[in-house]
Amino acid sequence: MLPNHTSKRLFSKKWILGMVALLLAFSVLSACGSKKEGEGAATTSPSPSAAATATGNPADVIATYKEGGKITRGEFDSFINVNKMFSPQLAQFMTDPGFQQDMLKQMVTFRVLSAKADDKVKADADKQVTEQMKAITDYFGKQEGGMDKQLKDNGIELKDIESLMKMSFYTMGSMESKITDKAVQDSYNEQAAAHAFDVATVSHILISLKDAATQKDLRTKDEALARAKEVKGKLDSGGDFAALAKEYSDDPGSKDAGGTYKDADINQWVPEFKEAASTLPLNKISDPVESSFGYHVMKVESRSTKQLDDTLKTQIKSQLAEKSLSEFAEKEYPNLIETNNLPKPEAAPAASPAASPAASPAASPAAK
Repeated sequence: MLPNHTSKRLFSKKWILGMVALLLAFSVLSACGSKKEGEGAATTSPSPSAAATATGNPADVIATYKEGGKITRGEFDSFINVNKMFSPQLAQFMTDPGFQQDMLKQMVTFRVLSAKADDKVKADADKQVTEQMKAITDYFGKQEGGMDKQLKDNGIELKDIESLMKMSFYTMGSMESKITDKAVQDSYNEQAAAHAFDVATVSHILISLKDAATQKDLRTKDEALARAKEVKGKLDSGGDFAALAKEYSDDPGSKDAGGTYKDADINQWVPEFKEAASTLPLNKISDPVESSFGYHVMKVESRSTKQLDDTLKTQIKSQLAEKSLSEFAEKEYPNLIETNNLPKPEAAPAASPAASPAASPAASPAAK
């Protein structure tokens, strides 16, 4: 299927921001990216004793921060284990010092900023927390062993989930309340100029190199191009687009709908298809457009930019709040922390320019 369709989400957008996207904002996984694939990876969810990072008394203070803040070992382990419950892939990083340091940064940031939320933010957030807790318990209650098994396997209690949710919702609500209408408008203008909000109705016939289901080779590149040109010739001669799409197209997501994606976000598409959808003249049959899927014969039927309505304003506010949150964590966290007893990541040894060709930027693909 051509577009990268967004999967249905169990929880609200704010919940995703609070529990998952902030992990990305703090680059938790990238801090552990030096591990080779599979190294130290857990094939199954570890038991509470294996999952926890604890090596001492849960009451031990592992970190302190300004204005009398402190985090105990038990609180820290619960914080990590709640995140792991919703993102099981984190299990492989539980003992990694870089991961632990980033999680401490997230926890302190949440605590400091959530404490600044005003009564209105808290009241609004509490309603959402109540709704989300019901959704969570309903969901996990239907899994094998029910909610009790999930909590036991992750070494947490229900109140630990609620605590993290409140910190997350209070934090995001507080940050969003500081975003001005002008900031939203400016961000909209900037993103709109970069086609971030473009939608288009596009019909296409895909001539693929591989079978979508099996990934087995269907035809060579030359054969695919020749077939795409054949399709274009039939369309130019007045052939019915929908009928030809059903006969020729290898895109299972659109062939039975006339080859059409209606009012679709162009940013979900692969770059070549997105570029064509953004630039092709309207209602003209294109020459074959090459992408990683094969060749597309396209017709852009309409193209527009989403207007700044309430839904989009909410989306942009969340984006700006998340950016502010990430900036706060990077810039202010070092000034907040007073003591930190967690293990520190070992510095990678510096490579000798004479001994390692990778020391040259030109030799490293990552440097390009």
